Amino acid sequence: MRATLRWAHSDLRTHRGEAVFLALATAGIVVSLLLATALFGYATNPWQRVFTQARGAHVWLHVDESADTGALAALDGVESVAGPYRTDSATVASRGSRASVELRGSPAETPPVGRPLLTAGRWLDPAAPDGVVLESSLARALLAEPGDPLTLPGTGRRLTVVGVADSAEPRYRPGERPGLVWALPAALPGEDAQVIGLRLTDPSDTGYAVQRAVTVLGAGAIGEVSTWQQARAEAQGDTRLLGQVLGLFGLGALIAAGFAVHGAIGTRIRGHLRDISVLKAIGFTPGQVVRVFLLQHLAYAVLGAVAAAALTETLGSRFPGRLGDAVAVWQGLPGHTAALVAIPVGAVLFIGATTGLAAWRAGRVPPVPVPRPSALPGGRLSGPARRALGTRVPPALVLGWHRAFARWPRSLGTVARLALPLLLIVVAMSAWTTIDRFHRSPERIGLPAALTVRADAALSDRDARALLERDPRVTAAYPGVEVAALVPGQTATIALRGLGTRAEPYPYTLAEGRAAHGPDEAVAGQGLLDLLDVRVGDWVRMTVGDRPQILHIVGRSIEPENAGRVVSTSLDTLRENDPALRPSLYQLRLAPGADPDEVADRLAADGRGRLDVHTVTNPADGLSALRGVVLGLVAVLALIGLIELLTAIGGTVREGERDLLALKAIGLSPRQITAITVTATGCTSLAAVVLGTALGLPLARWLIDAQGRSSGIGAGIAQGPSPWLLVLLGTAAVLGAAALAALPASRAARRRLADTLSAVA
Repeated sequence: MRATLRWAHSDLRTHRGEAVFLALATAGIVVSLLLATALFGYATNPWQRVFTQARGAHVWLHVDESADTGALAALDGVESVAGPYRTDSATVASRGSRASVELRGSPAETPPVGRPLLTAGRWLDPAAPDGVVLESSLARALLAEPGDPLTLPGTGRRLTVVGVADSAEPRYRPGERPGLVWALPAALPGEDAQVIGLRLTDPSDTGYAVQRAVTVLGAGAIGEVSTWQQARAEAQGDTRLLGQVLGLFGLGALIAAGFAVHGAIGTRIRGHLRDISVLKAIGFTPGQVVRVFLLQHLAYAVLGAVAAAALTETLGSRFPGRLGDAVAVWQGLPGHTAALVAIPVGAVLFIGATTGLAAWRAGRVPPVPVPRPSALPGGRLSGPARRALGTRVPPALVLGWHRAFARWPRSLGTVARLALPLLLIVVAMSAWTTIDRFHRSPERIGLPAALTVRADAALSDRDARALLERDPRVTAAYPGVEVAALVPGQTATIALRGLGTRAEPYPYTLAEGRAAHGPDEAVAGQGLLDLLDVRVGDWVRMTVGDRPQILHIVGRSIEPENAGRVVSTSLDTLRENDPALRPSLYQLRLAPGADPDEVADRLAADGRGRLDVHTVTNPADGLSALRGVVLGLVAVLALIGLIELLTAIGGTVREGERDLLALKAIGLSPRQITAITVTATGCTSLAAVVLGTALGLPLARWLIDAQGRSSGIGAGIAQGPSPWLLVLLGTAAVLGAAALAALPASRAARRRLADTLSAVA
């Protein structure tokens, strides 16, 4: 044991830099995996906690006021019901902000099913008939707290906020989904609908339960259906995406680190064959030799993993933005301690497995040193290499290329290990570029309009458009409507939109097919195509109230809203089915460089309470934290690449020691001999850059588009880095590798002849 420790200590002093890099790389990988776990827990747990504590309903049905909902409680699979509650649509204003809301008449006692969880203030009280409770996301949007007044523009009525509560129902989204306001039934200005919630005995039967409910009530009585799966998906949102990105790159980096450790040990074994033979000659068993390498690298991995776990546990909640919030929530979850132990242990075991495979070769080294072959690695020079020397190509370039690729199996292994972190860096850069594209060119990812405006019912279409287009920064105002429609089978609702006219079509961003021009033509989002299991070219039938609507899907649009469950056509097409239809909203395109917030404030002031103006939410706004994540991942991957590069340089220098006498004998100077090693390293790095880029670009496009399809946005959103950026990355990698190789190569080229003879003996 003492001899083993002495050997390990001596080797550590010789390879301090490699030990530090391995520990840092392991720490970065484990931190990435721990943060990914925290983000997954943060994405799922808050909504699940609210749903469980509130005994949330699995299905919410918005139905006509005349619908008889009493029979729903007797349906098979329905455990209990919430409501029915009378509802009314309204617009409320607070502190200069306006929001479309659903006023829900609720009893003074909190209901047993689907009950709101108060986070501030109190519940409704008959002693305060104008008191209301706001859903928490709506309260944040209005900057409202208990005690603040709310006004209903155009009515002169005032309400008072008495509480704020969490709900497991879908959250408020400006311009897309109204916020939820609980009020006493007497506070509703006009009751035009009702809502009822169904809590099921088996949540997996949600689709069947919705079908039964629609059969009982009739399709014409159903206005909208929302399920617990939709609410959970909306609550998780882009936080889950952050977790997926971190997990993917963390696992990729772990694999790259394992390969780097495997290559480093293999190279060191080839360079220390004589030392290993001496160890065996003095009594070391093969198992002891294997344990020397294994325990060394396990110690580096354990050091990095423990440091990563301690860093995440102590400082993780202080990370800026969503990462810090996610870690703080994750630390309070039941499985936190198990994950904090399991992830570092798993990373250490994986690195230990790759280390053991490489160290096993050390145990097979014979105790009697085998003389090294006198021939050059790879044999004689190839025909092209000899012809290149004959055409006065510098010998350093020819011999450097020959040394880099003389032994193809070993050379390909080195190139592959170097290419893996470069490949992941290209994928990370593609993710960064795609997010940047979302910010800079939202019209290319399905957001051509910057503002959504809802006009007062008393304002005619002509007057509303004239008021909007009068602003000099508004370049186009597209009238439209958005209604909830029941899909075939009546198991869910989708968004049916009519935007623009045939004379002024709405500029949808198409990823497949063509734009909708003729009657009954429409484009649809990926989420809708997946939901209905249809493709471009199919006809779909849906129900709006008691009216069927049959549309021909001629294109797939990029739809970042409503999980892609959107079918869009022109307003003229919807008017053919309902001639009395009038626009209920307007999508505004602004001049380049216009500030949406300034234009929104100006339009709201000009409208004098008749316009409800909202900026269109860009899904990339919630992904801003991903940029810092990408930078951190690139740093970890670069560190892994540096480890592999140093290993490759060391192996190239040691391989060149046996050729040193021959090169000096044919008249090459130390500078030329140095150039051979530098060229070999540069050629290897160049091959890795080409391979990593060639594989990384299509892989990045596939991964990003796959994420787009799974989220409902659809494929076609991936954007690769610019060619100049890729050239800069490749140039930096090759020049950096050559610079790192210059110093050890120069030292080896200037070694004394006696040292060289001892090295090749």
